[in-house]
Amino acid sequence: MVDADYCFTYIDIGANGRASDSAIFRDSTLNIAMQNNTLNMPENSVIVGDDAFPLRTDLMKPYSKSQLNNTERIFNYRLSRARRVSENAFGILVWRFIIFSRPIQLKETTIDNVILAACSLHNWLKKSSPNTYFPENAVDREDLNTGNITFGQWRNYVNNLPTVSHLGSNNYKNSAEEVRRKYAKYFMEDNPLPWQWKKVGLALA
Repeated sequence: MVDADYCFTYIDIGANGRASDSAIFRDSTLNIAMQNNTLNMPENSVIVGDDAFPLRTDLMKPYSKSQLNNTERIFNYRLSRARRVSENAFGILVWRFIIFSRPIQLKETTIDNVILAACSLHNWLKKSSPNTYFPENAVDREDLNTGNITFGQWRNYVNNLPTVSHLGSNNYKNSAEEVRRKYAKYFMEDNPLPWQWKKVGLALA
């Protein structure tokens, strides 16, 4: 899990590679803390996830049905826009720690420690040496007048990272869907971005 400052706030390492993301999340201490309401999340806040995760009142994922209405398309765009922070954090990590650019020939327990150490160092360097470790052009930058993205420098060095997508399953509870509807309405009516309609291929009404 990544915060808005590109720092890792929760890390789960060591699951079997055959396990699905949803199963790993289900068994994680993060999920247990969320279910027990011990994470101390701000009121009415949610975690933004991709389609591998369940839709819940505290965890938002994209609409995944094939025929989306305009409000759902806008919601998916705004969610993918938020999730870009996570994509960039992982990109920076791989760019700066070259060990992740190839298969790691170490024992599993050692690999776990390497990942934990790299994520900790990433956070420390982001906060202590931002101009050196994390220059302005390191991550994707959005033009707030047009919504156009200038890709970050890390993309010149890192290949084949999963990209932000809109596909997935459609299992959720009514209460979670109601939270998602409220966010969709907020993005569409209360706090629209001037370029969002164009980004999803809609004409501005």
